[in-house]
Amino acid sequence: MEDLKERIRKHLGKKIKQWYQHRDKRIYLSIRPEAIKEVTKFLFQDLELRFCTASGIDTPGGFEILYHFSHDETGVIYSVKVYIENKEKPEIESITPIIKSAEWIEREMWELLGINFLNHPNLQHLILTEDWPEGEYPLRQKTEDRRQRTE
Repeated sequence: MEDLKERIRKHLGKKIKQWYQHRDKRIYLSIRPEAIKEVTKFLFQDLELRFCTASGIDTPGGFEILYHFSHDETGVIYSVKVYIENKEKPEIESITPIIKSAEWIEREMWELLGINFLNHPNLQHLILTEDWPEGEYPLRQKTEDRRQRTE
């Protein structure tokens, strides 16, 4: 297990902004959004970690996406954390060209949070109806909700 952690740290180097080990089998790596494709290729293709899922969160300062990868032999989950600061036009490269199974979760985040996944092969409605109002994202915090949290 230590060998894999060291391989990740050595290969990704300065692309890792922060490394946080929550528990023995739960590790978080914060990276810059522009590194997501390279990091994904390394974890998924080179190290053969299994892509579990991704999750998106609307925070007061931007959007956070967590990409979860599993090393099934050891049970260690590596969560790659990306923070998108641009609330007006949130976007990040799609990992779907690398991991086909990421297509639906990226579509969900696009549809429900309004995060644009650049170079995604099929950004279209998955959950909401086709006549859903453009620019309305059900999982985004309302401005007044954000104010209440910061007060």
